[in-house]
Amino acid sequence: MKWRRSTNLVSRSTLTSVWTRHIADSAQLLALAPDAKIWLDMGTGAGFPGLVIAIQLAGVPGAVVHCIESDRRKCAFLREAIRATGACAIVHAARVESVGLAATGLVGAVTARAFAPLPLTLELANSWLRQGAVGIFPRGRSIDEQVKAFAVPPGYRMELIPSLIDKTAMIIRVRIS
Repeated sequence: MKWRRSTNLVSRSTLTSVWTRHIADSAQLLALAPDAKIWLDMGTGAGFPGLVIAIQLAGVPGAVVHCIESDRRKCAFLREAIRATGACAIVHAARVESVGLAATGLVGAVTARAFAPLPLTLELANSWLRQGAVGIFPRGRSIDEQVKAFAVPPGYRMELIPSLIDKTAMIIRVRIS
C-alpha cells in the first residue's frame, strides 16, 4: 500500500482481492513447471508472477527468477521487496526486447502475466523457449478469442490448463518440440 501511492502497482479496483487475484493466481504457476529452478518473468510489474515465484523458491539451491521490468519505479519496488522477503530474484531494468540469453542464461520456465497479446508474448519468449524453457502464460477470460485468432507456429505444443483461482480463466503452457 505504501508503494502504491507513488507507483501504480495494482489498480484500485483489485486492492480488496490482491491475495487471490494477484498473489494466489501467481503462486499456482510454480506447479506447472515443477522442475524449473530458473525462471524468467517478462514485464514483471508489481511482481506478479515473478516475485511471488521467487519467494516460493527462496532457499532452493540454484533457484533464481529473472524479473524484467522497464518501469524504474516498479524496479525500485521489486528490489526492496526482494531485500525484505529474501526472494531469489534478479531485476533487469530494461525492456524485454533488450534482454537476451546472454543476460539470463538458460531458463527452465518463462512467464508473463497481463503483459502483451499472445503472439507478441510468444515472439518475445521465443529465444528462451527454443532453448528448452517451458512457457507458462496466464490468460484471462478472453482466452478463447486469443487462441482462435492465433495460428500456432510449427513445432509449438500448446496446452490449456484451467486456473485454480479464477474458474473463467486459463493458463497456456507452451513447449517447442
